[in-house]
Amino acid sequence: MSIVFVPKRLRGTATINQETIQRLLEENDQLIRCITEYQQKGRAVECVQYQQILHRNIVYLATIADASPDAPMEAPNVGAAPSSTAAAAIAPDAGGQKRS
Repeated sequence: MSIVFVPKRLRGTATINQETIQRLLEENDQLIRCITEYQQKGRAVECVQYQQILHRNIVYLATIADASPDAPMEAPNVGAAPSSTAAAAIAPDAGGQKRS
């Protein structure tokens, strides 16, 4: 059973720490592996069940991240397009030559 299932009487009282978040991430990893396996076997019903749990976990993690006061304001630029400064340095100008 997912750790996101919390009895109603305990909702809002759970302490969210790095260990809880790590367990959720590991659970999501396992869910993705199960979904992939069931997709390969053509077992759509099981896929949908695991996708619903994965979706709930991701929404829960997003809610935690949105509510976190120390969450970074901007995601890192991993795999992002080059900055405008770098793009300007290699982009051709009106004369067709590179800028330096």
